Amino acid sequence: MKSVIDIIAKALSVLLYPLFVPTYGMALFCYAFHTQVESLTAVWCIVAIIGTFILTCALPMSAIYWLIRKGEIEDIQIANAQERTVPYLYATMGFAFWAYLVIAILHAPLYMGFIAIGAVAAIFCVLLINRHWKISAHLTGFGGLFGGLMCYCLGIGGFPTWGTVVLWSCLSLVLMYARLYLNAHTSAQVISGWLLGIVCTFVPYCIYFYVA
Repeated sequence: MKSVIDIIAKALSVLLYPLFVPTYGMALFCYAFHTQVESLTAVWCIVAIIGTFILTCALPMSAIYWLIRKGEIEDIQIANAQERTVPYLYATMGFAFWAYLVIAILHAPLYMGFIAIGAVAAIFCVLLINRHWKISAHLTGFGGLFGGLMCYCLGIGGFPTWGTVVLWSCLSLVLMYARLYLNAHTSAQVISGWLLGIVCTFVPYCIYFYVA
C-alpha cells in the first residue's frame, strides 16, 4: 500500500509541476470561454496555449536543465531551497513575457490580465520567500489556478458550482498531502503556498471588480 501511495504522490508532483499549471489553466480557459461565453478562433486558442507553454514551461525548464548540466542544481524538483533562486528568476522572466503576450498581443479579457500579472507576482514572491523559507511552489501554482478559476467566474458574471469548488478544494488537499507525504514541505509551507497563489491571482481582481 505504501508503494502505491508513493507512486501516486510522485505522479501528482510531476503532473502538477508548477511550470505545467499555466498551460493547464490556459487550455481550461479556452475551453470554458468558447463553450460558455462566445466562440474563440482556433488560431487564438493555438497561439494562447502554445505561447503559454513556451514562455511559462519550455523556456524556464530549459534553464533548469542547463543549470542541472552545470551542476548548480541537483534535480528538476529543486528540492534544495538554496538552489531555487536562479531557476525562479528565469521563471519570473518567462512569466513576465507571458503576461505581455496575454495582455498586449492576445488582448485577453481584463480578468485574464489580472491572472497573468498575479502569476508573475506569485512566482516572484516565491523567489523572495524561498531565500529564507521553503514555501511550496507546487501549491502556489495550484492556488493560482484555483484563484484564476474564481477570476474567470467573476469576470463572466457567474459563480462556480458547489461541485466545482469541492472538486478543486479536494484536488488542493490531495496535492498538499502528496507534498507532505514526500517530506518536501511542512504543513505551514503547503498551506502558505496555496494561499499565496489565491491572493496573488484572485484578490486584486476581486478588489478591482467591486471597487472600480
